Amino acid sequence: MSRHLMPLLAAFTLGAGLAAAADPRTLTLDPAETDVRFTLGATLHTVHGSAPLARGVVVFDPDGGVASGEIVVEARLAETGNDKRDRDMHEKVLISPRFPSVVLRPTRIEGSVPVSGKANITVHGTVELTGRPHEIAVPVEVIVTGNAVAIRAEFEVPYIDWGLADPSKFLLSVDEYVTVTVASSGTLSAGGLQASAENQPQP
Repeated sequence: MSRHLMPLLAAFTLGAGLAAAADPRTLTLDPAETDVRFTLGATLHTVHGSAPLARGVVVFDPDGGVASGEIVVEARLAETGNDKRDRDMHEKVLISPRFPSVVLRPTRIEGSVPVSGKANITVHGTVELTGRPHEIAVPVEVIVTGNAVAIRAEFEVPYIDWGLADPSKFLLSVDEYVTVTVASSGTLSAGGLQASAENQPQP
């Protein structure tokens, strides 16, 4: 083989490998099709609540690896169905007047997202809660149908270990963690955030 041809073939092979690896996808969640709920065990009863999704966009490699984006939940609109308890939750625990959002920022995906069908992956990243980031790993079930995606996740947040106030009171004891469940639907698009924005309907 010509000594001039070998470097060209090497460069071509490297370029092809990089092109194959650089194949990101963007998942855009639909807030109207997203249900975020939380459960806190306590003496005599269990507290159930919910909070709406503000927005959610995740850019990822479908074969696993680096991820980016934000999933933003409106802490200021969290509610449990009890006005007094909700006031205490917002003023003393979530401190939502100062920190109105809870933000999950994915950094890595463990596992593969199929072109079609169901898979279980783990999303690694940080959760920003009351202004401070905390590392987390969230197991997620993903179902892909065309460019539509349904996801479901359930995980525990050790909020007291993370520095939030303990809402326990005299004769009332609550768990040191809250269980969060997320069910959502969204759409997949090729490329990163720019491609996702280009695919959105124009006003």
